[in-house]
Amino acid sequence: MIRNYFRHELKYFINYFDYINIKNKLLTCMQRDKNSNSDGNYHIRSLYFDDYQNSCLFEKQSGILTRKKYRIRIYNKSNHLIRFEKKSRVSNFIKKESTKISQDIYYDILNNKLKILPNENNNLLTQFYSDINSYLFRPKVIVDYYREAFIWQPNNVRVTFDKNLKSGMLATDIFSDFNTVSINEDNKLIMEIKYDNYLPHFIQNLLSFDSHERYAISKYVLCRKHNKHNNWEDN
Repeated sequence: MIRNYFRHELKYFINYFDYINIKNKLLTCMQRDKNSNSDGNYHIRSLYFDDYQNSCLFEKQSGILTRKKYRIRIYNKSNHLIRFEKKSRVSNFIKKESTKISQDIYYDILNNKLKILPNENNNLLTQFYSDINSYLFRPKVIVDYYREAFIWQPNNVRVTFDKNLKSGMLATDIFSDFNTVSINEDNKLIMEIKYDNYLPHFIQNLLSFDSHERYAISKYVLCRKHNKHNNWEDN
């Protein structure tokens, strides 16, 4: 399990010019994520789950400040590392719980065959197993994009730029071949800032907060809009 505590998370839409400007500043004082490729990026593909009432989608659209969502995430389209994650929000704070799973467990989850043994010592999967049976959580949409990440170790500051956001539409197997559809918010990128207790002033200055408006961005919601079933999903 990793990062089982609440953190700050800020999100912004930015244009390409601002991205280049901010990135060049960050390169002077922050380190790239160790998982980055030679071009500074790495690929993320996530499968998101929701219940039979689409509560995760509805709660996000309604601005409810206490909510959760489940996802399975892989990197660079590889099965080497598969993470099952639960992301929770309470007011303005975010907590991410994560555990590694095997590809066999992944397919058990995908095919609704997950079993939790009495001696299973994995609280996160146990919670999900309960929600599967109580609220009928099922796979909903694949979210696909490239991420460029910068890290400042003190206070665990992380600045990321998410690019080329795409939806897997009706596909639900992250390891299969499927078509994707570009989710292009006016050619903008998504900048995310995550930190523990405080964000140092010198990093605030580099990020040019005064020039950007903060948004409640959800890549899950953006991708769900392309296979919506109800009018309220456009809100």
